[in-house]
Amino acid sequence: MISAADNRQQISRWLAELGIDSEVIAHRTLPFFSEADEKMLVTAETNGEGKAFRLLPAAAAAWWQMQHQARVDGIELYLVSAWRSVAYQMALIAEQQQQGIAPEIFFTYLAPPGCSEHHTGCAVDINTPECDEVSGVFGDTPAFRWLRQHAAGFGFVMSFAENNPWGFIYEPWHWCWHAPKS
Repeated sequence: MISAADNRQQISRWLAELGIDSEVIAHRTLPFFSEADEKMLVTAETNGEGKAFRLLPAAAAAWWQMQHQARVDGIELYLVSAWRSVAYQMALIAEQQQQGIAPEIFFTYLAPPGCSEHHTGCAVDINTPECDEVSGVFGDTPAFRWLRQHAAGFGFVMSFAENNPWGFIYEPWHWCWHAPKS
């Protein structure tokens, strides 16, 4: 098992590769998430452009069950993001840097490498038709209200409520599957 100190060192190395001083996030109590083995992932959904969204098998099965029940209840849900590698997360950060956005800003809506639940293969970003993807507007939809009532029954928890302790913006679209405790 990797120690918390080793995790912090790894995050610092990744940030250094991006040219970001780790002090930018030092005041935040961000958890470290190990990257899922890519060979273990399955395609949970493919969008209209052919992009595959991958999850661990148990998380994908829970997603399918939840999506089916939502459809039965008249709610359409679809994925806009699922598993992300650390390398992909770093590329997202590099894009923000190229746009001239300061780390203090983009780290409120984008996790540092190693700190994204998407690395686990259990996190999803969800949307519904007629809603601007990945915006706070999702929190005003019937789909979000349905998720608040039913997602926990499928093992999904909304990770970033308003005023969350990690300093991330409110993300009503971001849900993470947690295996049932035995």
